[in-house]
Amino acid sequence: MKAFLLVLALGGILAVAAFGVMSNWDASYMSVHGWIALGLGTFLSLAVGGGLMALVFYSARKGYDDRIEIDRD
Repeated sequence: MKAFLLVLALGGILAVAAFGVMSNWDASYMSVHGWIALGLGTFLSLAVGGGLMALVFYSARKGYDDRIEIDRD
């Protein structure tokens, strides 16, 4: 299964590279606004992911994830 996924991933990369070479695709053509948007999007995505992981660790350490026991009389 791992070999199949590796071959599939490498084949996909090769297909994209071949398309780029055959179509004379210039991947570096992006305006300044595009680079700013890419940078801000990357930073904000990492910040949100890091914040959520921090909340998960905080919740686990404070015991909020423990099983709740309900006393029924």
